[in-house]
Amino acid sequence: MIDRHSTTRRGFAKTVAATTLGAWTAATSAAAEKPRITLALLGAAHIHTPMFLQVLRSRDDVNIVRVWDHDAARAERWAKQCDARPAKSVQEVLDDQDVAGVVVLSETLLHAELAIAAAKAKKHLFVEKPLAVGAADAAQIAEAVEQSGVLFTIGYYLRTIPKYIFIKENLEKGHFGKIVRAHCAVSNDCVLQGAFDTDFQWTTDRKWGALGGFADLGTHALDALMWMLGDVESVAAEIRTVTNRYPNCDETGQAMLRFASGAAGTIAAGWVEPDNPVTFSIVGTEGHAVIFNDRLYLRTKKVPGADGARPWGKLPPGPDHPLLQFVRAVSGEKDLPLVPVREAAARVKVMEAMYRAARERKWIAVKEPP
Repeated sequence: MIDRHSTTRRGFAKTVAATTLGAWTAATSAAAEKPRITLALLGAAHIHTPMFLQVLRSRDDVNIVRVWDHDAARAERWAKQCDARPAKSVQEVLDDQDVAGVVVLSETLLHAELAIAAAKAKKHLFVEKPLAVGAADAAQIAEAVEQSGVLFTIGYYLRTIPKYIFIKENLEKGHFGKIVRAHCAVSNDCVLQGAFDTDFQWTTDRKWGALGGFADLGTHALDALMWMLGDVESVAAEIRTVTNRYPNCDETGQAMLRFASGAAGTIAAGWVEPDNPVTFSIVGTEGHAVIFNDRLYLRTKKVPGADGARPWGKLPPGPDHPLLQFVRAVSGEKDLPLVPVREAAARVKVMEAMYRAARERKWIAVKEPP
């Protein structure tokens, strides 16, 4: 399996066919026994579009029939890749009664418009992270999804990694005592590789809702901490550029978080780090866990053998990637760990507060959107 923490985004895309694709599609033969579900793409701008389409096309239980994008040439290109029809309008996709769900891979600026329209049309929704540019749009998406009752999830893949699941289980059992602090870091070196120089330039352009390297990857780190520790009350942040390869676009950042539980947290994220040795740590009054160089170390007297001296190897299996959870849910499977839309919206609210904190150089309370 690929190390999804340290592998760069471009390297991840290049090697997915040989490694991750095989793991994601291990159940293809079993899936062939199920009825096929029909999906469509609303937007094909995201850098994960090639990988996601490759995964979906490899499955016998998925049929992609339409691809819409505001850039007609882009829609045509990706529709051809998956033997689908390019749609001339969003409404053409939403009017297709055969389409059970949509995968939103557009520029972030368009997420609210597309997701709300799809929810109202009763189309199940996978939206690539972050859910929206700002808290107000994210709240509107959440309201539309809840009112329509459609299935929803988002690409917060850290929730599917066994190490994180194991840490969360021990946390919930009280094995770390009262939590004092936690840290999560997600990074790559996309800027150093020039990954956004051509096809994915919008990722660095604010007019398309791009929030920068800190928000792009920091949303994963933020989700992991909130998934484990709950609501955030206030934040402070330092967000900046290093190379200035893409003008007016931040490349890295760190933030401090005060949780309602009383714990303190930090996240770090960015596009200018070839290596990221310490991806997660959590420390309590009775133990700790740390992921160092993709190895988990656990220390607590409440778990036999957890002395922190050697990597911990007894881990639970992880669920599918969120995209494949979405496929299975649309197919009719129940009790899958889909990310609730209100949780996805809450991450946008906190990230918005972080950027404000960085601009104003002070602690900012996390408030409800207007």
